[in-house]
Amino acid sequence: MAKEKKTTASTSRASQSETRSAENRPNPVWFKPVMFGFMLLGLAWIIVFYVSQSVYPVPALHSWNILIGFGIMFIGFLMTTRWR
Repeated sequence: MAKEKKTTASTSRASQSETRSAENRPNPVWFKPVMFGFMLLGLAWIIVFYVSQSVYPVPALHSWNILIGFGIMFIGFLMTTRWR
């Protein structure tokens, strides 16, 4: 009976270590450029909106262009929470 407990305990430890290693894996190579790309794209969207005096990037959206720019930057910010 003692051997069964040891075997079960060692098996559960092994499965926990596999789970931890799966959670602590580094991000793929593309993750960081995409994350910063979203942040810079959102910033560029807002800058273009202000410099063009609300003519570009999408004239029909008017002031909603600011919200779109911040939304794109927010996606990049959310990605930073998953960065390892």
